[in-house]
Amino acid sequence: MSETNTAQAASMEDLVALCKRRGFIFQSSEIYGGLTGFFDYGPLGVELKRNIRDCWWRDMVQRRDDVVGLESSIIMHPKVWQASGHVDGFTDPLVDCKVSKQRFRADQLFFAAVTIDGEVKGYVSALESDDTAGALQAAAESFKRKKAIQGALAPVVAVEFTDAAPEQIPLIPSPATGEPGSLTPPRAFNMMFETHVGALRDGSSVAYLRPETAQGMFVDFKPVVDTGRVKLPFGIAQVGKSFRNEITPRNFIFRSREFEQMEMEYFIHEDADWETAHKDWIQWCWDWLKSIGLPDSHLSLYDHPKAKLAFYSRGTTDIMFKYPFGVQELWGIAARGNYDLGQHEKASGVPQAIFDETTKKKFIPHVIEPAVGTDRIFLAVLCAAYAEEAVTDEKGNTEQRTVLRLSPRVAPVKVAVLPLLKNKEQLTTRAKELYKKLQRRYAVFYDEAGAIGRRYRRQDEIGTPYCVTIDFDTVEKDGTFTLRDRDSMRQKRITEAELFALLDEQVY
Repeated sequence: MSETNTAQAASMEDLVALCKRRGFIFQSSEIYGGLTGFFDYGPLGVELKRNIRDCWWRDMVQRRDDVVGLESSIIMHPKVWQASGHVDGFTDPLVDCKVSKQRFRADQLFFAAVTIDGEVKGYVSALESDDTAGALQAAAESFKRKKAIQGALAPVVAVEFTDAAPEQIPLIPSPATGEPGSLTPPRAFNMMFETHVGALRDGSSVAYLRPETAQGMFVDFKPVVDTGRVKLPFGIAQVGKSFRNEITPRNFIFRSREFEQMEMEYFIHEDADWETAHKDWIQWCWDWLKSIGLPDSHLSLYDHPKAKLAFYSRGTTDIMFKYPFGVQELWGIAARGNYDLGQHEKASGVPQAIFDETTKKKFIPHVIEPAVGTDRIFLAVLCAAYAEEAVTDEKGNTEQRTVLRLSPRVAPVKVAVLPLLKNKEQLTTRAKELYKKLQRRYAVFYDEAGAIGRRYRRQDEIGTPYCVTIDFDTVEKDGTFTLRDRDSMRQKRITEAELFALLDEQVY
């Protein structure tokens, strides 16, 4: 079977439908109406997510000599978050619509003046999207028509709501109602989830669900140094859940309230060439993303302007990914100086400095921080892999197939074992024998229901890279079986030993 050149990229609607239909992701608590910003990973989704996590851990920790692992608790002493600045400064700008009761992040709400013949006649607004300027321009044109205003409409200039002057705010329409006068000025909203520890519920029992995993590596820095036999430069890596009370969760799992992070803090000497270390980690992260199937064409770099960096930051670069809803941050690599360890030393009174044998001086190490969300990588992997395409068979018949071209490293099922016919015992017996052998090492799938072509299509849609078909030649001749490649749909005869060798090479 050959394919025609008609592959189509994914829309978010396509991806969400596939995730629900094939058991990748479900809305959390859906039978009760769901809970916004929370998701459950189904049978295939949990395998894909686990594979992403395991690949990162193998490459980041187990295959390096300079990185060790850590698993810190989700709830930490509240002073951790005071020292890190999260209690006072971990905020997003919040805007309320007093009429609709909806809430918006001010930095995701944009407005523009409607200027006709050089005079401002009013304002329009739009929520951030992959074409915010286009949405504002269309709204301005609609405003002009509805008001029946004559004259030349100037191109709109999108302005973030956080930059609105006080006198402009009453004139900017709410995106919920389209009418001005209901939006409040932006105010700080702390995104940490508050909880209580112990039997009492008062000020002394307040604690927080962590909004990031990074602080665990900082507060455990000294125990790792004292027990881990590590020397600079070295890193501490962690994978774990974080929680942020996002004002407007959106774009499926891209921005949610419960998510998983994969972070590493790489500690370097205070006199080290931090720029080179920073660039090296940017390159490492880029190469790793490619190793799990993300193409160069979907990736780009964004250097944060110095004017917008935190006072302690030396530089931050984001690896961006082209999602269906626009180019967005995927992986942030920050040079954070020695701010974090310094803050915890100051707040706790416990020294965080280490001794330099060469200079005979103590110093607090600086850090490079590559931080990424597992869920964002999960979504990026699906976006890059998804395709709908027309394929033709040997007879010239054309049909549509949906395929996930997932890297074998992360595919939830590595190989499907398919007996040609389910009512031939010699075929099913041999197929189950192979299935059990493969199952000891890989996530595999056994399927004997339906025509072989339909079974291939089911595996294409969930991203299984290889299908093995047990036919009569397998049991009556040389013992080989048919191996079908998902992407090319080509088939060849292969032995059992060759199959295991192929999987070892592609998966690990």
